[in-house]
This record gives sequence, structure tokens and C-alpha cells, in this order.
Amino acid sequence: QVQLVESGGGLVQTGGSLRLSCAASGGTFSSYAMAWFRQAPGKEREFVANCNWSGRVTHYADSVKGRFTISRDNAENTVYLQIYTLKPEDTAIYYCAAKAWLATTSPNDYTYWGQGTQVTVSS
Repeated sequence: QVQLVESGGGLVQTGGSLRLSCAASGGTFSSYAMAWFRQAPGKEREFVANCNWSGRVTHYADSVKGRFTISRDNAENTVYLQIYTLKPEDTAIYYCAAKAWLATTSPNDYTYWGQGTQVTVSS
């Protein structure tokens, strides 16, 4: 059983930056593909970014390419989401998720989820 705990969210102005962290425990972190999803009020949960077990292979939603960077530190059992040039439409609860084997973009494929961290971007 893997436990995931996100942190790093907050209230920022448009154009600002944040780094979200997701600390994992209870499993072999390096064996899991990791992903970030987000959910805005009244909307479905959407894919943001993922990475494979090593972090060398990454994939991003078109809406965040060039502004978001996913990375992981297997020695620290942590995955990160660096966010630059925040926009009001980035406002959402951000969740990290883990699954065995290949990284995918569907939330239905992910087995383990954190509780989420709120990101609010003011205009």
C-alpha cells in the first residue's frame, strides 16, 4: 500500500511560480510511474503530467507544456511539479498519483492517490 502526501500549494498571482511536492511511503517508489492531475471546481479531473519510474520519460498535457516540469527523486521517494507562469485557469486542486508499470494519462489507470493540494491563481 502506497501513501502519497502532496504539499506546496497556495495562493499566487498570475505569472508566479510554485513547486508542488508529493512524498510517497509504504511501497517501492522507484517501481511506480507517477503523475499529476488537477481538478477545478465543477470540472472533471484532468491529466497534467506524468513520468516513468526513472523520471527520464515525461509527458505533459498541451495546456501546460513549456510551463510545468515533472521530476522525481527516487532516493527521497518524492515527485515534484514545478510550475512557472501561472495563469488563473491553473486554479485547481492538484493530485499526485502512482501506478505500476507504464505511465498513462487516464486517472482511471492510477491505483494510489494523494489528498490533493490547492493552487489558486489570482488575476
